[in-house]
Amino acid sequence: MDTISIRRTTEGIDFEEVAALLASVGIGDFPADVRRAAFENSRVVVFLLQEERLIGCGRALSDGAYEAALYDVAVAPDMQGKGLGRRIVEEVFAGLEGQNVIFFASAGKEPFYEKLGCARMKTGMARFARPERMRARGYID
Repeated sequence: MDTISIRRTTEGIDFEEVAALLASVGIGDFPADVRRAAFENSRVVVFLLQEERLIGCGRALSDGAYEAALYDVAVAPDMQGKGLGRRIVEEVFAGLEGQNVIFFASAGKEPFYEKLGCARMKTGMARFARPERMRARGYID
């Protein structure tokens, strides 16, 4: 695990790899150019690399004052269960100190986030570009 490096910038990142990683864990089907735009426009980005291979990522949008949203937290399937997801989230949260952070948790992953100090929200509303997809994935009624 000591060969894992953290990158906090999009410089030198292969977004074909990012798109493939996120697709491999079921986080959307956006192409590389769309992923690049999303990460480049994020306030905090974290990439985990092992010998230049992308093995994890995460990002957050933020107003820089008190509100933020966590997105695209993923660990390569063959690297899961090694504490890397925790490392990504903690790194992103460190860049959002003192801010409220909201996000969608994949069904069944809520206990992972609860261990990191997160709580389930009792209220929340969303307007999705593709509501049928989000309904099929269990995010909305």
